[in-house]
Amino acid sequence: MRIELKKFGKVLTSRPAGKEAFAAIRPTLNPDADMVEVDFSGIISIAPSWADEFFTALKSMYKNKVKYLPTDNRSAIETLKILGENTEKHA
Repeated sequence: MRIELKKFGKVLTSRPAGKEAFAAIRPTLNPDADMVEVDFSGIISIAPSWADEFFTALKSMYKNKVKYLPTDNRSAIETLKILGENTEKHA
C-alpha cells in the first residue's frame, strides 16, 4: 500500500494539520497490509511537527512495516533525520 503525501497538500506544516491528515486517511488504511510505502513526490516542504504527528500514528498502526520511498526533497530528508527515521539512501 502506498500513501502519497501530496494528497494532503504541497506544503505540510503544523502538528494539528498532521494529526488531521492521519485522521482523514485512517478509515481507508488496511490494517493487514504487508508494507506501507510513504511517497514524498509532489510535495514542496514537510515540517518535522507535521511528520511527527502523521508518522507516529502510522508507525503505531503498522510498526516496522513503514517504508519511506527514496526522495531528493531536502525538506523530507532533513525531517526524517530530525525524527530519527531510517532514511536509507535517498536519490
